Amino acid sequence: MNDSMATGNDSLILIRDAVPDDINGLASLLKDLFAIERDFDFDLERHKKGLAMLLDRSQEACAIVAEDIHTQKIVGMCTAQRLVSTAEGGFAAMVEDVVVRKFFRRQGVGRRLLDELLKWAETNRVVRLQLLYDISNTPALSFYQSLGWRFTSLSCLRRN
Repeated sequence: MNDSMATGNDSLILIRDAVPDDINGLASLLKDLFAIERDFDFDLERHKKGLAMLLDRSQEACAIVAEDIHTQKIVGMCTAQRLVSTAEGGFAAMVEDVVVRKFFRRQGVGRRLLDELLKWAETNRVVRLQLLYDISNTPALSFYQSLGWRFTSLSCLRRN
């Protein structure tokens, strides 16, 4: 993926692949995300472990960050993991974590993150993207729909 920059809120935002040094910033974003989602509780060590595992799977997974160049802080992220779809007869990817810090929302950061994710999907022969979302997060649902994501008849079940 190529790094890309744009401005907003007097900040210069760099969109790039996540690296292991980003794990603390990514975990902080997950804390924000899980404060919204009803299905997950924040557990710093567990999430850092999961992020490290994700970054170690660079051939099958993607983690993209938005970094404020001035502060060098991670202000947004999205992740996806590739899997085989029997329905498609090819690769699909599960988009799991999409979050942008509140101050940076409505400035195109989320759109840019998902645009880079689409490029990753095309490069990695992904023919379908599936996005997990919290049904009570109506602002996020409106955002996804504005970018062309559509609802399906599928639902997600969970078992621990």
